[in-house]
Amino acid sequence: MKQHTVIDSPYGPLTLVATDGVLCGLYMTDQRHRPPEESFGDPDDTPFAEAAEELRAYFAGELKDFSVPLHLHGTPFQRSVWSELRRIPYGETRTYGQLADALGNPNASRSVGLANGRNPLGIIVPCHRVVGADGSLTGYGGGLERKRRLLDFERGERRERAAALF
Repeated sequence: MKQHTVIDSPYGPLTLVATDGVLCGLYMTDQRHRPPEESFGDPDDTPFAEAAEELRAYFAGELKDFSVPLHLHGTPFQRSVWSELRRIPYGETRTYGQLADALGNPNASRSVGLANGRNPLGIIVPCHRVVGADGSLTGYGGGLERKRRLLDFERGERRERAAALF
């Protein structure tokens, strides 16, 4: 059974999706690879209290690591990439090559990038913390401006403004 709700954030509305009460999706407006709305299930706030509270705390600068239970749907390789993304510390970045190395496959940078782009739980699974080999901002399903703002926020550069908006 799928359910969804929409919450406000400093980065625009976020659609949260749950399967059998477990968070399986967090989508931004105009996000690349965003599933069709009709696949989100029934509108219902019930299963999202913990996720909404953790996101509120994150945007207030009070939370750095999410603990809400997740159900990640994807291939085994995608799930391994998403697991590695969760190991990137708050406020830090890694390159696609560093992630490929961490996964034991240094030649998989492109595949890591493709899996990163299919991340169904942006922000909570922090795909915004991945940058190009030269440190440049590259692809982000939510758009490069959102990626820049999220990284600036985590580095403490815009925390007060983001907290005031949420």
